[in-house]
Formats: sequence, C-alpha cells, structure tokens
Amino acid sequence: MVLLALCTIATLFGIVMIASAAQYDGNSRYLYLQSFALIAGVLLFFALTLFDIDILAGQRPLLFLFNTLFLLILLVWGVEGTSGNRSWLHFSWLPFNIQPAEVCKITYIVILAKTMSVHRNRISSVKTVSQLTFHMLYLLALIVVISSDLGVALIFIFIFLVMAYVGGVSGWWFLGGAGALAVAGPYVWQNLFRGDQKLRIQALFDPSIDPTGEGVLWQTNKCLEALRNGGLSGQGLFHGDLTAKGNLPAQHTDSIFASIGEQLGLIGCLAVLLLLLAIVARCIYVGMKSPDYMNRLICIGIAAMLLFQIVINVGMCIGLFPIIGLALPFFSYGGTSIITSFIAMGIVSGIKMRPEPDISAHYIRPY
Repeated sequence: MVLLALCTIATLFGIVMIASAAQYDGNSRYLYLQSFALIAGVLLFFALTLFDIDILAGQRPLLFLFNTLFLLILLVWGVEGTSGNRSWLHFSWLPFNIQPAEVCKITYIVILAKTMSVHRNRISSVKTVSQLTFHMLYLLALIVVISSDLGVALIFIFIFLVMAYVGGVSGWWFLGGAGALAVAGPYVWQNLFRGDQKLRIQALFDPSIDPTGEGVLWQTNKCLEALRNGGLSGQGLFHGDLTAKGNLPAQHTDSIFASIGEQLGLIGCLAVLLLLLAIVARCIYVGMKSPDYMNRLICIGIAAMLLFQIVINVGMCIGLFPIIGLALPFFSYGGTSIITSFIAMGIVSGIKMRPEPDISAHYIRPY
C-alpha cells in the first residue's frame, strides 16, 4: 500500500500539472485519457499483486516471441511521433496510441531475471553472458531498425548493465564490454545516429553548432527559460509566461518537469523528485528484502528503468543531456507510460506479498 500510495499521489500530481500545461489546447481530452490510464493502472496493480510472477517468468520463449511480434507490428501500424521516431501503434478504434517498447521493457526485465536465475551458479560463464547479451542486442536492433528510437534503446542497455552487475556478473565482462564499445563507437556514431541526433549531442559541447539557440537547442533553451521563470516558488498553478500560452515545446509530455518548474518553482521540482525517488527507493527496498534471487533482480531492474528515465528526462530539461524524447514516469502525459508503470509497480507489490524462501535453486541446472 505504501508503493500504491506513492504512485497514485505522483500520478494525481501529474494529472493536475497536465491540466495546467494543456489548458491552451483544451485539456479535457488529456484529463480523460490520463484519468482512465490511472484507473486501469490501479486495477492492474492489484491484479499483479495477486499474481505470482514466477508463473509468467517460466514462459520465457513466449515472452521473447511476444516482444518480437509486438515490435514488428510497428512496421504495419506504426506512426511517427513528434520526435520523428516510428514508435507508436495507431488504431482508429482506440482513442490513444500504444508504444510497444514501453510494454517490452517489463517483459524484458522478467526474461533477463529468469535467465540469470536459471544460470545463477555459472552467471559469469561465456555461455550465460553471451545469452544475456544476445537478447539485449536483439531487442536493441529491433527498436533501432524499426523505430530509430535510440532514447528507448538506451533504457534497455541501462537495465541490462544494472541487473548484470547486481546479479553477480564478473567485472571483467564489463571491462571487456567497455573496450568493445570503444572499438565499435566510431561505426555506431556514423551509421546508427541520424544527422539531427548527432547535432543534438554535439551542440551541448560545441556552441558554434547552434549559436542563436533556435535550432537543435531550441527546446533545451525553452526548458531552461521556463525553469528560470519559476524561480523558488513559481509563477503559480495554471500560470507561467511560457506554459500558459503553449510556448514551451512538449510541455505536457517530455518537458513536463520544466512546466512544473515554471509554475511551482524549485519547491515543486523538489517535490516531484522526492516522490519519484521514494518510488525507486521502495522498489530497491522490496528487492533487497526478497530472499528470492529472481525476484530481487526484477525489483532492481524496474528501479533501474525508472531511475534512468528520471535522470535523463530531468537532465534534458536542465541542459545536461540532449533531447531524446523520454517521458517522466507518472507525470508525463501518456496512457501507455502510466499503465506500464503501474504494471511494473504491481509486480514489485506481488513480490512484497510473497516473502517466501529462495526457490530459484529448483531451476538451476548443474554444469
């Protein structure tokens, strides 16, 4: 109930801020869809609290097939978002779009945790590490080739690294991976990044790329301006020089943190961060208290997923990272994001409800 309370408070806080940020465009549609997502999310939270995640984890081949097919249908029904990434499924009979990668993050965490649990007694063997790495690279390839969404792809990499580290993979593998990345870096930069993506990164270090601030740095500069406008206590809810007029790009989605900063100031921003970090801390706490190796990894993977999105989204708004189109969990507008976040929290809640002895050894095959 602690986790549910934190998530519900954060989402309700977010709905109020979305209503304020979207008032220039008529906020009723955004409110209806976000409220519907909250209700659906809470129901799924309770359903997954009562569900034993080990049953789902035991179906790794089906989960792998699900991830593959769910991403592949973007080739048929996928549409581009404002960032130019083909990341969304559009169906005329649905009032909202679906982002498959959001759902695949959860199933990927479950697959990775179960695979590591099965091979726990030889977690650093070549066979095990190769299997884990292949699955991660396979999903990255699907996402990058189909949707060109490098922002979401980075989440999968971060989840993989954190879970591998916590799961006990030898540090030598991380050093080897860093070396391989250094060698492959120039090829990745030249062939996997679009021209606009390269400019967004380079502009953070080279002011000559966008000296006027009206090109690739325009959204970043607008976010910084909004945060400066807010000061300590903000310009007031449903106010703001940029937000009230709709002059802050993506102010109810990717830039919701800057919108909150303009309206509620530094105090509002700190409240958002405290809520989100409390949710992350609760996931880590549940994971560390769980005696089950697989369940512990699932909680850590979910915490890593949330933490990465929080750091990158806030970093985009304060100019530390390039704009890559990642939502702020529980706050940004997006039905898929809210529902999948509550699904993830329901899984953590279910693990908290089952403090049973470690049974993962049942699945470990001797070598």
